[in-house]
Amino acid sequence: MNTTARTAVSIALAGALLASAPAAMAADGKHNPAHKGLQAALDQAVTVNGLPGVTAEVRHDGSTWYGQAGAADTATGQKFHPQDRFRIGSTTKTFVATALLQLEAEGKLAMDDSVEQWLPGLVDGNGYDGSKITIRQLLNHTSGIANFAMDDTVATEFRGEAFLQHRFDQFTPRQLVAIGIGVKPRFAPGTSWEYSDTNYVLAALIVEQATGHRLAQEIADRFAKPLHLKSTYEPAADDTGIRGPHGRFYSKLGPFNDPALPVYDVTELSPSWGYGSGDMISTVGDLSTFFQALLGGRLLPQAQMAEMFTMKDPTVGPTGWIPNSHYGLGIGSIKLSCGEVWGMGGAINGSWSYTFGTRDGRHLMATQVNGDWANGEDWGPVAVFTKELEAEFCGEAKS
Repeated sequence: MNTTARTAVSIALAGALLASAPAAMAADGKHNPAHKGLQAALDQAVTVNGLPGVTAEVRHDGSTWYGQAGAADTATGQKFHPQDRFRIGSTTKTFVATALLQLEAEGKLAMDDSVEQWLPGLVDGNGYDGSKITIRQLLNHTSGIANFAMDDTVATEFRGEAFLQHRFDQFTPRQLVAIGIGVKPRFAPGTSWEYSDTNYVLAALIVEQATGHRLAQEIADRFAKPLHLKSTYEPAADDTGIRGPHGRFYSKLGPFNDPALPVYDVTELSPSWGYGSGDMISTVGDLSTFFQALLGGRLLPQAQMAEMFTMKDPTVGPTGWIPNSHYGLGIGSIKLSCGEVWGMGGAINGSWSYTFGTRDGRHLMATQVNGDWANGEDWGPVAVFTKELEAEFCGEAKS
């Protein structure tokens, strides 16, 4: 998630291991005393913070628990189901970073290759020099490349109710890059830190350049097929809906803590502005499977794992990020009261999610809300997710 998410600009901001047989899933978290604190946090997200609905899946040493609160569809009262799909926002970045690190392990590129080497002339002018920016700096947000969502025109057209007029506008990846470098560099490459979706648009283009395949195909071939992620995919630019079972997604198009703002259904939109940075669709179960495999060392060799988990401190940059967090290569960590968890969060209009777990992936929680606010919380759903993480990973230890 990034600063643009916190201002409501509609830019993508913002399983058990395959060898293990999943345990039976509880139909209602309230009947599972081991997760009583987490279920209470889910309930409070609806009753206190005013979210339409929230769902979570926990995997811990081979067992699986599923809980929910509120409604997946406020018009019908439909409840969430484990197979419901949603837009995962910036968790897309973890898939892209993992693909690039796999390509490095295959000897097809290196993290210290320049952007110019792979995308000649694309990042040039207005103070930019692609020959001085590396793939690593794209992935850990130290490139200095401005977020395309910072462009004044984009912000004007996609903030507030203007989003309703532009929600189906389509962009090509190169258009997004052009918008990003139309804003002066935020700092010299490697000298600071700032979250930028433009970094991952470029990273995804490098995946395509290095493989000769579309990003969607690489996501499918490298992750969806081998891990049996049957509900995970990157949609086409004109695929404005969500394929398969899903609920509805709602936005207040404004500050995340104002209970008086009207609510809009924003389920359908063009995902093209999130290419490589926030456009993918998945489920809590698929995200659990992916992150358990990643954290468990099944997707990357040891050398690439070390690179991915070399963390940067977001507080050193010109803008803030999630409190008590650090960022590696497409992976984040959050310091809780009882320790640290690793994973990634994602946000796009109407859909926010978190997937975080222990460093070995044996204990993991994936959660999602179908609204982009939380009454009374400046950080919106981030505050809700933090309470969930504390309840699941620290609550039982404290009791």
